[in-house]
Amino acid sequence: QVRLVESGGGLVQSGGSLRLSCAASGSIFSIDDMRWYRQAPGKQRELVASITSGGRTYADSVKGRFTISRDGAKNTVYLQMNSLKPEDTAVYYCYADVKILAATDLTFHYWGQGTQVTVSA
Repeated sequence: QVRLVESGGGLVQSGGSLRLSCAASGSIFSIDDMRWYRQAPGKQRELVASITSGGRTYADSVKGRFTISRDGAKNTVYLQMNSLKPEDTAVYYCYADVKILAATDLTFHYWGQGTQVTVSA
């Protein structure tokens, strides 16, 4: 009923920038928390950044380099990544807490399919 589609990943040199986008579509009543996670090979998935009506939070490893933002009208969340480092290489996943039209009193959790970010040294 709800789909999250990420885009914007790719290969970039160390020090470069990328902007990820994640668009939510489907039977959406409202979206609460939206987040970006990442998972590097052999490592657990980790929270990178989140945005809610209360504000934004970031992992310590990306503070000052990454910025999360949101376009409510488009149900889209962005992740601007600057000063990229090789250790930022991972698959980046979008996540959203969504209330759907068929059940506005319930919150469902959705994930995107992931987009690869590779930072070369």
